[in-house]
Amino acid sequence: MTSTLKEEAENYEPKKTANIADLEKFDISETMEDREGKDNDDKVFKYKVLIRDGEEYRVPNSVLESLKAILAANAKHNKAVTIFSVEKTGEGMATKYNVVSLD
Repeated sequence: MTSTLKEEAENYEPKKTANIADLEKFDISETMEDREGKDNDDKVFKYKVLIRDGEEYRVPNSVLESLKAILAANAKHNKAVTIFSVEKTGEGMATKYNVVSLD
């Protein structure tokens, strides 16, 4: 099938990876995978994504770090926590993530 440049431009939707903060909640047993991307300087970087219903949600390292601390603290008290949400504030380099246990 052929198309014009105009048609392609009008139908173009840039590929975007959603963020784990876009989910209302998630279970820590959900599947994750490694991915690679390139920044504006063509440098390769690695990141992790949570996979749900075929959709990818990027998981920032700071979220993993917070989850690890929450899981360790709860393990000391023999409390199992499995359901979480992530609240995102700011944007770009000033983005902060707050991980909340929903159990």
